Amino acid sequence: MKIKKYKKSEKGFAIALALIMLVVMSLMGTTLVFVVANDHKKNAYVDTDQQSFYAAETGIAQARKWLAAGPDMTLIKPNPGFCSTESFNNLNTSVKAIGKGWVGTNTLDNIITPTGTTEEKKKEKERLKKFSYEYFVTYTPDPNNDTDPALAKKIGGKKLVPRQKSVSASTGVSVTEGTSYKSGDTSMATHYTIFSCGCKGEVEKCKKGENKVIRLMANVILVQ
Repeated sequence: MKIKKYKKSEKGFAIALALIMLVVMSLMGTTLVFVVANDHKKNAYVDTDQQSFYAAETGIAQARKWLAAGPDMTLIKPNPGFCSTESFNNLNTSVKAIGKGWVGTNTLDNIITPTGTTEEKKKEKERLKKFSYEYFVTYTPDPNNDTDPALAKKIGGKKLVPRQKSVSASTGVSVTEGTSYKSGDTSMATHYTIFSCGCKGEVEKCKKGENKVIRLMANVILVQ
């Protein structure tokens, strides 16, 4: 008796394997696209935060220049845009800013000069235009967070607003007299605090909280 042998066809198996591989490759491709897109989004957020931080630092630098120029020291309640006084924990509701409450606001394209080709300068200027900074300056707050001398309470028997100390004279007669050419007189130095904020976008959007605001503080001592 002859036993018939049937040859199995592998055509159906090859099609099934091809479909499985196609599905696997599609899933891998989709996952890769998702990961790359997510990383790109994270990098964009990091870049925005970093540039907003630089904008806030620029505000501090501009405030120092403004202080050094000897502004009007009249005190008044500041009226900032997006650099809200309430957002700084070391300030209270009676905060007073110097310079008639003046607040410095600007965009980075008006401060930073781009370098490179004409096209590169144009692109960089457009990018810098999207970032704003804002600052105001007060006498350094005392332990009670007061910045107004008229409202500051006495601490240890004396008021600490404005906080002052004696320092060596900052000018002398001639450098030819050696390393000790400065005169022996003393001057009064006053402590000030700069409150600066950086934000991406228009001032109004930053003010409404639609864009993230980076806040910085810096204490400076100015010799009178």
